[in-house]
Parts: sequence; C-alpha cells; structure tokens
Amino acid sequence: MKKITFLLAVFVFFSTAKTNAQADANRECLVKYNLFKGDFKSKKYDEAYANWTYLMENCKDLSVNIYKYGADIAQDVKKDPALAKKVYEQRLQYFPEHHDSKNNLAKAHSDYATYLAKNKLGTDDEIFVILEKAYQISPKDMSVKNIYKYFQLVTDKYKDVEPQKVFDTYDDVIESVGEKLDDYTKKIIKLSDSTRTLDAKEKRYLRAYRINSKALGQIEGGLDNIISEIATCERLVPIYNRDFESNKTNETWLRRAVSRMFNKGCQEDPLFEKLAKAYAEATPSPDSYSFYAGILEKNGDVAGAAEMRQKAFDLETDPLKKAKTKLKFAQAAKSRGQLSKARSLAREALKFNPNYGKAYLFIARLYQASVNDCGSNEFEKRMVYAAALSQARRAASVDPSISSVAKKYVATYKANLPSKKVIFTEGIKAGSSFTIKCWIGETVKVATSD
Repeated sequence: MKKITFLLAVFVFFSTAKTNAQADANRECLVKYNLFKGDFKSKKYDEAYANWTYLMENCKDLSVNIYKYGADIAQDVKKDPALAKKVYEQRLQYFPEHHDSKNNLAKAHSDYATYLAKNKLGTDDEIFVILEKAYQISPKDMSVKNIYKYFQLVTDKYKDVEPQKVFDTYDDVIESVGEKLDDYTKKIIKLSDSTRTLDAKEKRYLRAYRINSKALGQIEGGLDNIISEIATCERLVPIYNRDFESNKTNETWLRRAVSRMFNKGCQEDPLFEKLAKAYAEATPSPDSYSFYAGILEKNGDVAGAAEMRQKAFDLETDPLKKAKTKLKFAQAAKSRGQLSKARSLAREALKFNPNYGKAYLFIARLYQASVNDCGSNEFEKRMVYAAALSQARRAASVDPSISSVAKKYVATYKANLPSKKVIFTEGIKAGSSFTIKCWIGETVKVATSD
C-alpha cells in the first residue's frame, strides 16, 4: 500500500510539474507575442525580430499574426527568401483554414506569389500553382495584379487544348472583379453626396475607393482584351453547340454562354436564340428576361419584348443592377437603330447609378456614330464631337473604374473639334453656344482642337 501511495505521489508530482511547465511556456509565448506585436506595429523591427524568431520556433500555433506580420519581416526587412518560404509553409501548416477578411488564406497565397515573382524566385509554373490555390479559395481576395496574372497564365496554358477552362476562369474572375467594383461604387456614391461634409478619415477612404476602383477597371479591361483574342464567334458556337444538351438546365453555364455570345456580337447565329430561351426557362430572372426580350423583338413581337423588358426591370431590386439592366435595354435600342431611345434609356440608367461611367460613354459613342448625319458641313459635323467630349469627360470624372478608357475617348474627341480656321470661316466665335442638329439636339460651347 505504501508503494502504491508513493507511486501516485510521484505521478502527481510529475504531472503537476509538467502542467506548470506548460503554463510557464504559454505565459512566455503570450509575453513574447505581445512584445512582438507592439514592436512590429511601432515599426521597431529589430526588437520585433528577436521575439518573432522565438514565436516561430516555440509558439507556432499561437496566432496567425505571427505569420501575417512575419511575412513582412522576412520579405521586406530581412529580404530573406528562405525565411519567407518558412513563414509561408508554417502559415499553411498551422492556420490552413483562415478564410475571414482579416486572416484570409487566399491573400496569403496571393502575397507569396507576388513576392516570388517580384524577386524572380519562382518559375511561372511554380507561381501558377500558388495562384491557383488562391483562386480556388477566393478569387476576390487575390490582389488585382495577381487576378490578371493568373488569368493570363490560364489562357497561355489552356487556350489551345481546353478553351472552355479559359472561358470559365474568365467568368469567375470577371464576376469577382464586378462584385468588388459594385462594392466600391456604392461606397463612392455614398461619400460623393454633395450634401455631406467629409471628415479627414472619410476623405482618405474616398480616395482609396477611387484608386482601387480605377485599378480594378483597368484589370477588367485587360481581361477583356485577353479573352477577346480567343472568344470569337467561330470558336464559341461549336463549343456551346457541343455542350448545350448537358447544360441546358445549368443556370450558370447558360448565363455565361448567352452573355459571351451577346458581348461578342454572335446574336445572328441560331444558337443564340436557343441559349436565350433555355436560360429564361431555366432561371426566370432580370438577366434572362432581358436577353429573351431581344429574341422576341427579333422575331417581330415588339409588344412582348417591351413587356418582358419591363418585367426584367421590375424584378431587379439593386439600384446598380437596375442601371445595368437599363443600359442593356439601351444597347438593344441602338442595335435597332433607335438612337434617341437608346440615349433616353442610358439616361434612365444614370438615375439609378449617377456614377455609371459606361452609360456616359455609351451616349458619347452614340454621338460619335452620328457625326456624318448631324451636320451639313465640316464645322457642324465636328461640333458633334463637342457633345461626345462632354459625355466622355463626365464618364472620366464620376467613374474611376473606366477613367483610363474614358480619357482616351476624351483625347480622341478633343482632337476632332473644329480648328480655329474652321470656326473663323464659319463666322462663329469660340466660347459661343451652338445647338447640334438632328436627334442629338444638344447645345454646347464652341471650342477648338488647336
């Protein structure tokens, strides 16, 4: 009995000692962590580094911040590729499923890929693998540049052997970009309210939203340029004909197929009508009804098309999406040659989203297309560009996401204004008002290209 009691006492002693040791270790980890975090945020990187190395070896699963902040130390302070790799690998090992906005794993992959590419430490294939991991987790949490880079790598890898994968990736990425843009647009509209006086913090936020929106808009344009090279009607029609039967009730596949055919101008192919009908039957929605309205109109049912468009519009509740729906109606009106109606619909779109630069650019291009129809001499024709210029400038000023594109139109339209010689010959003074003829009917100031 004494022996058993002695053994129990020994067991309790060692268990207690072990527990106390563990508690001491935990306390040490917390002390080191708090010191590290405080020094890092105070930009005392040398002091932070000493405690961080202890955490990396002894407190690996304490906090994801060990790796979030540690990545900056390894990459930007120490500039040590081996250390950066260790941070990345331990992050994946000890915090493999952090998907919230602050500790996002997709961002961790994306940032590491950026580091490898920037320092030429990885091949395209190695970087592709890492970006694909980020993409599979959450495309919207990848950096703007990496979204573009990933899609370019996918295109290079699959465009000839599996073009459908390129199309699917494009759709996923462009939808993620669109979600981000819509989010920034809502925030910009809110902070651009003329009745509000912004404080310093709100001004910083507004500037950041505009910068990010502009960057995303440029990426969106870049993605479109890449996809336009391979997404031709000649390429799309055989693929969608091949896959239609297995996808005729697949909402996502149908939506993407119809949208791509529409955007590439493939509506004249019989397949487009087949896809649009299937899409409307599979998913009654504002988007599917909008496309189906075009089919009804093409087949002579003007009243049915108008009813379907109104139904599509009424179903939508998000103001930004209502604006997009109205612009889609405007595009359909333009294709029918109803230019005044198209402008009216684009202006209605702007009532729902006053920062919708694409609507302003659409009107500008309507004017541009009417240059030869809205003037009887060189002066009158060139003054049409003044109306287009006004719309393009408005697009550039209100919508950061398309400001780069809009500024190109501004430059083109400005270069096509009447010269001083043409204005002098016409007997009109620069700065005076001039009303453009035909359906445009806008009054603009006389300006020169000189």
